[in-house]
Amino acid sequence: MKVPSLRIPLPSPGKAAEPPGVVAVARVDRRTKNITRRLSPGDIAIIDHADLDRVSAEELMRRKIAAVVNVATTITGRYPNLGPQLLLDAGIPVIDGVGKDVLGKVPDGAVVRLDHDTLYLGDTVVAKGTPLTQELVDAAMAEARSMVGVQIESFAANTLEFLRREHALLTDGVAAPGMDTDMEGRHVLVVVRGYHYREDLAALRPYIREYKPVLVAVDGGADALLEGGYTPDAIFGDMDSVSDEALCCGAELVVHAYPDGRAPGLDRIRELGLDAVTCPAPGTSEDVALLVADAKGASLIAVVGTHHTLEEFLDKGRPGMSSTFITHLRVAGKLVNARGVHQLYQSRISGWSLLALVLAAAVTVFVAVRFSPAGPILARYFEATWHSFTYWLTGKL
Repeated sequence: MKVPSLRIPLPSPGKAAEPPGVVAVARVDRRTKNITRRLSPGDIAIIDHADLDRVSAEELMRRKIAAVVNVATTITGRYPNLGPQLLLDAGIPVIDGVGKDVLGKVPDGAVVRLDHDTLYLGDTVVAKGTPLTQELVDAAMAEARSMVGVQIESFAANTLEFLRREHALLTDGVAAPGMDTDMEGRHVLVVVRGYHYREDLAALRPYIREYKPVLVAVDGGADALLEGGYTPDAIFGDMDSVSDEALCCGAELVVHAYPDGRAPGLDRIRELGLDAVTCPAPGTSEDVALLVADAKGASLIAVVGTHHTLEEFLDKGRPGMSSTFITHLRVAGKLVNARGVHQLYQSRISGWSLLALVLAAAVTVFVAVRFSPAGPILARYFEATWHSFTYWLTGKL
């Protein structure tokens, strides 16, 4: 997805020269998942995101921004993250390692100018970094691949430590909070805004239509469901990456609280005048959604966008991903991952073939009605059927 260039054109003869570079509105936020909700096409995103992951890069690309200015290092070499390469392929410039001062110097919504490696606010230089190039990405990714073994050892150590402290999570699960949403004996579809969630959710339409599973969203997964034309039955999370529209859609809200009962996400819920229950538990909100579905008697738990691969477990440097590994062991007997279902099967019958078949059938019916001795009878039958259908359709509208 190529982003159209917003570079200022060269001045015509006789006019004062315009300053070089890209002039755009700056959106500023330390958390990438927060800033994506405010971005418009052509904006410059100023973020603080070390090891930019694939999901965040895809969200930035979807907003068709002009450039990314990163306070941190986009590829630290800790693990082979895919986000920077996606941005380069999309033609979105990335200025790396500009330092944290820019977060205080540039107000959100201010008009800035980015010229090569330098960011200006008016005539003042507010940040200067390293433009990300293909050569830099290739070198950093080669170094990152050499560090995978170290990260696997670290992840294993974190997992064992978590298991030592929270072994009850594996043996007993969590106590389900008091909820009105009934999951007993039903299929539950848990949606996280992760890799390929749009494609997989679209591919599950026949399953959702036939089985009518309980739709459970984890934070931004609620917006994913709304985008797909569905309304979540319940939303789990700390409520920091879900829109107000999703929170107010009528879903039951379950705020993930710390094990000691503190739930910072409740403040936002109360500001919106909504009700919610809390669920104190270790691990991530994704873990809580899966464990609660299990505790409430779900017969099957299908998941979209959740974390499964080694890359995802190592991603973002979160020791908490160890809990996700343990959670998947706990619910493995019910868990069905929809990852890649959109690639599993593609019909070998093209749309044009189906159209030709329909047209051939229509011609056959027309000939039968027009030239058959029973034509008048068939014509009256089709006419009566059509009137019945239109009457039924009118009653549904």
